[in-house]
Amino acid sequence: MTQPNGIHHLAFMASDIKKHIAFFSEVMGCPLVAIFDMHGVPGALHAFLRMNDHGYFSIVQMPQVADIPIEIGKTHAGSGGLPSAAGTLQHVAFRVDTPEQLVAMRDRIRSHGINVIGPIDHGMCSSIYFAGPDQMTLEVATSAEPVDPAKWIDLAVLAKAGISPEEAARFKAPTAYTGPSPVPQPAYDPAKPHMVYPPEVYQQMLKIPDEVLTKSASYTAPPVGEPA
Repeated sequence: MTQPNGIHHLAFMASDIKKHIAFFSEVMGCPLVAIFDMHGVPGALHAFLRMNDHGYFSIVQMPQVADIPIEIGKTHAGSGGLPSAAGTLQHVAFRVDTPEQLVAMRDRIRSHGINVIGPIDHGMCSSIYFAGPDQMTLEVATSAEPVDPAKWIDLAVLAKAGISPEEAARFKAPTAYTGPSPVPQPAYDPAKPHMVYPPEVYQQMLKIPDEVLTKSASYTAPPVGEPA
């Protein structure tokens, strides 16, 4: 079945990339594996820290970021129980494999002077909670087994969300995609989600054949060359 099978990387914005690298390396224990000028974005820096061979934590620094104010309740939630604007990241939860590793992470983070709440057992997972640089709301969680939808999909909450039983059945078992491939770029529809580019640039990008865009916009060489 065609679907995402994990997170390749999570990307957070920073006004001071060094501060974020220090936190996620020294406090969280994730080694820095890449930092380079962000591809195709003049003035931007891009860093990656390793969580495992298939998942990374990414940080982006741009010159204008320091001039954008952080507003709790708008740009940032501030805690797992508070709101922020639609489309913003309310919180991010990292994974460990066992309850023992969860406690070890709590103690590692506290050893750097960071306050941590938990562990708290939610049934489907146990979690610890803390803050990161620039008002990030962070969590580390562990689950003993995969989430069982028969136990954890609350029919009353489906109704609160405006999801009918028929829709719930579809959402629990998405239709497999079997083709065709390739699919041509759809016609521009303003009612669909879109990235923010200057309108004329975006419309032109949508007209470029995939293979041409791939060839012209790809950056494949490591900044320090291939290792000897």
